Amino acid sequence: MTYQAHFRVWRGEADGELQDYTVEVNEGEVVLDIIHRLQATQAPDMAVRWNCKAGKCGSCSAEVNGHPRLLCMTRMSIFAEDETITVTPMRAFPLIKDLVNDVSYNYVKAREVRAFTPPDLEPGEYRMQQVDVERSQEFRKCIECFLCQDTCHVIRDHEENKENFSGPRFLMRVAELEMHPLDEARNRPEEARGDHGLGMCNITKCCTEVCPEHIHITDNALIPLKERLADRRYDPLLKLFRRNKD
Repeated sequence: MTYQAHFRVWRGEADGELQDYTVEVNEGEVVLDIIHRLQATQAPDMAVRWNCKAGKCGSCSAEVNGHPRLLCMTRMSIFAEDETITVTPMRAFPLIKDLVNDVSYNYVKAREVRAFTPPDLEPGEYRMQQVDVERSQEFRKCIECFLCQDTCHVIRDHEENKENFSGPRFLMRVAELEMHPLDEARNRPEEARGDHGLGMCNITKCCTEVCPEHIHITDNALIPLKERLADRRYDPLLKLFRRNKD
């Protein structure tokens, strides 16, 4: 089945505008297919970032009708044939051109997370329980599409927070390392609070809702990290233990 769809696509830089296109859609196609067709037939200079077209590289992140999505995983069948489909770049990051954002903020924040610190053991002496392996395995599915960063209102609506807030993707990384039984680095929850802005997160779960890998970012990473921080800072028995230890 083939039909004509009405697309509105952001063109230009920050001062650009939405342009209207009528384009052919075939059964089974995704939004990225339509963007490629527009490049081939009507807008050869349209900029879009993509790579695998299989939902595993995270390159084609954008917003479709205002919702952060991977273009290659957004099927045209979810829209009505007479619906206008608006495709815009991610709102939380500076725009380079058309649908391509400058996401370097995320790489800056990635470098601020302390690396895994292994114990001082001989090769072959590492031991982990399977439950510990499975606990953090979920977080390693992240493809760094940065949709969670884009939809997080702490970043999206408050440019001034970017200096002190790392966002759900990298708070999740801190949580993953904190849960790792062989990580020797200390005070990761305190680092999450002081260096990465954990306190700014109010656990609305918007990051979880847009994750294409269905990672439970809020429930399995951010809330446990907040709980560990609360235990360390406010539990009276732990405070007494620390005082006696000092």
